[in-house]
Amino acid sequence: MNIKEYEKGILYGLGALILIGFQPIIANSRPSEIDAYLFAMMTVIYQALIFFPLFLLERRSSKNVHKKSKDYVRYNFLYGLRKNSKLIIYLGINFAVAQILFYVAFQFAGAINASLAQKTTVIFGLLFGFLINHEKISITQIIFSILLLFGVTLAVTNGSFNLLEFNVGVIVMILTTSLWMIAHALTKPVLEKKEISSIQLVFIRNLLNGIILTSTYFLFFPLENINLILSPYNHIFYILMGFAYGIDLFFWYHSLKYIDVSTASIIIAPSPILTSIIATIFLGEIFTIFHLLGTIIIIFSIIIIVKEKHQDGMDNVKGS
Repeated sequence: MNIKEYEKGILYGLGALILIGFQPIIANSRPSEIDAYLFAMMTVIYQALIFFPLFLLERRSSKNVHKKSKDYVRYNFLYGLRKNSKLIIYLGINFAVAQILFYVAFQFAGAINASLAQKTTVIFGLLFGFLINHEKISITQIIFSILLLFGVTLAVTNGSFNLLEFNVGVIVMILTTSLWMIAHALTKPVLEKKEISSIQLVFIRNLLNGIILTSTYFLFFPLENINLILSPYNHIFYILMGFAYGIDLFFWYHSLKYIDVSTASIIIAPSPILTSIIATIFLGEIFTIFHLLGTIIIIFSIIIIVKEKHQDGMDNVKGS
């Protein structure tokens, strides 16, 4: 890897960090009459629109590669989608539900607490990587996963550790992160085999999310909220969130082209700090000393966990 590629990876990672930090702010700044269901529906539609041109460009470029290539994504663009159709359908349902829960979590927990709880993705990544992909988990990773949970609990309970008063939004966010990481664990082998590209996956996922959420939303609320969909003012928030979420994914996958996943994960780890600063200034949320301590513990735990995972990967390569 040359220096320019490394710098590109860092810049893409920093872009993802900024967009992740802003997502809770955009979600909780939307007009109160826009419920989480409608907001999820409209934002995934915009995300699909963002990735549609990229999807077409990738399909066009794939035609220029020799048909005898072993890279399924390149020589037969839709092969992987057909082969993994059941997985694609599952992803559509999984992320449709998770997208609603994502905004419900921010609504009830607040931007700061929900962004901190969102970091449990690291724990579920280890858990489902072990259960589904048979990846190894070290004692160090288990210890620092427990420490990460301690940091989240310290922050969201404001130091009381009263689990009976655990914010429902935090619980919803933890459920959301578990759904995300189940899906990521299932798709990892498919991406590694290059049967489906990341752009294909994100576009098809959001397209299915939009179809599922739109059809079910109008089943429950036929036309009573049509004014919320047609309102130009509301579309400002739909577009902002769609772009923040969609471009974040674009930056994330591009950062992984130039730097390893452990480095990229460490770069985005401080996103709760950015969220906390903006939420304090613009949403009037209170950033306490316990939030600060919890954030420090969470970031430190993430760094150790991903570094350990990277080292295990290097050891496996050396031993193979």
